[in-house]
Amino acid sequence: MPRSMIKFGQVSENRKARFSYSIEDTIEAGISLTGAEIKSVRYGLVTIVDGFVQKRGTNLFLAGVEIQKLPTAARIVNFDERRPRQLLLHRAQINRMIGKLTEKGATIVPLKFYFNNRGKLKVLLGIGYGKNRADKRETIKRREWEKSKARILKG
Repeated sequence: MPRSMIKFGQVSENRKARFSYSIEDTIEAGISLTGAEIKSVRYGLVTIVDGFVQKRGTNLFLAGVEIQKLPTAARIVNFDERRPRQLLLHRAQINRMIGKLTEKGATIVPLKFYFNNRGKLKVLLGIGYGKNRADKRETIKRREWEKSKARILKG
């Protein structure tokens, strides 16, 4: 059985994205979901690790995100768990994001799914560029140094 239902706050976070990409800018977007999907998200049955944003016509879609079906849901409620879902943004924001996507090496990844204080589901998108191995090693070194520094100062 899924965990308890989430009314407000964070549902899912993509920690791998900040390690694999150097995030330069973030933007908050709404997402178009069905009733059964939103209920599954409220129970935390969402995986955003493989997610990315793609352009289709003049709109942006979030692909690669998996929203699992509730085990207690009726059989009538049937949706594709990995279907691309439309992002809800203003036209100027969409144009800005499409402009960023056309830059070489740029990608838009979901960083976080959360419910705002009004109970609306939002997705925090990060515009970033892929890191190479050296950059990733530098990130690991910096993280380990921060941990050891905190240990030394604590002791």
